[in-house]
Amino acid sequence: MTNPVPGPGDPPGSREASNELEQAPGGPPLPAESSGTRSFGLFRFTFDGRTAPGLFVVGWLAAVIGSLGAFVGLLAGSSTAGAVLFVVGLAVLLPGLLLLGGSQALERRASGLAYAGPSPVLVFAATIVGLYLVVVAVVTPLHLAGARLEGPVLSLLGVILQAVAVIGLIRILVVGPGALSWSEMGLRGSLPAVVRELAAGAVLGLPVVVVTAAVVWALVSVVGSIPESPLPPTGTGAGLAINLLAGAVIAPIYEELLFRGFATTAWARVVPARTAIIRTAVLFALAHVLTQGGGSFQEAAGLAIVGAGSRLPVALALGWLFLRRRSLWAAIGLHAAFNGFLLVIAEASLRG
Repeated sequence: MTNPVPGPGDPPGSREASNELEQAPGGPPLPAESSGTRSFGLFRFTFDGRTAPGLFVVGWLAAVIGSLGAFVGLLAGSSTAGAVLFVVGLAVLLPGLLLLGGSQALERRASGLAYAGPSPVLVFAATIVGLYLVVVAVVTPLHLAGARLEGPVLSLLGVILQAVAVIGLIRILVVGPGALSWSEMGLRGSLPAVVRELAAGAVLGLPVVVVTAAVVWALVSVVGSIPESPLPPTGTGAGLAINLLAGAVIAPIYEELLFRGFATTAWARVVPARTAIIRTAVLFALAHVLTQGGGSFQEAAGLAIVGAGSRLPVALALGWLFLRRRSLWAAIGLHAAFNGFLLVIAEASLRG
């Protein structure tokens, strides 16, 4: 598979440019898996030949017990016992996911795969669980102290906690074991180079907004549901400033680190680059509708379809740009501009 778009500094039609999208930032050409290697996946329940059977067994036990505890806690409703059981279940589940990630990394390294780290899906699941635990650890004392957080301030706190969970778990599961470095995930370059990459991504923000608007219009025309913005307009200058800080500064950094820097880089080492872009785009879209709800199943499904579908254009553009320029800063620039335009447009619509 070749890429018809030449890379920066490559003459048109060059062999290097034609294969640019087939190589992740800092990674080897694809396909990377060699024949004859044995890979023990998380769902292959055997001990024979495993590098770390203990991690595999303990990880699965903790994951199953924690998941069951959290599920029973949810079924208990809004009771205190249910809330405690839910949190305890998550507290058991998270170590289980970490151990499974370590087991997966060791098996892949022993098999000689080009990416010897945990699956992006497993890391994503760990970040969701970790986020809930971080929120409980931070918000519960604030609530007990009588602090009232609402509106843009609460949204900003939520975004900050998400950033802490994502960066911390990528450090533990990916960078710490040596599966990928920060540089291999696109976080490199001098200050002038970073500014250039941010600007190169930002200039694509408005065109992607236009394409997204067309997609949203088409989906809403068919489904008839319009999801609420995660950062709704406030009608005040201070509220807009806080929303821009949360949605156009902090969120693009940790989301791009998770979905493009980590997930796209990891997948692009073992599958064709276009497949990696599509996988990450789907995961990105699904991640943004996990908390969507509605008064009925039909309404919730409609909101999820519009919410996920409206994020696919920007997700695909971000993946292409990331592998095209091999810089996470370019993806962050596009993501920040895209979110910033939407926030300003929503605020102007409210005031208008």
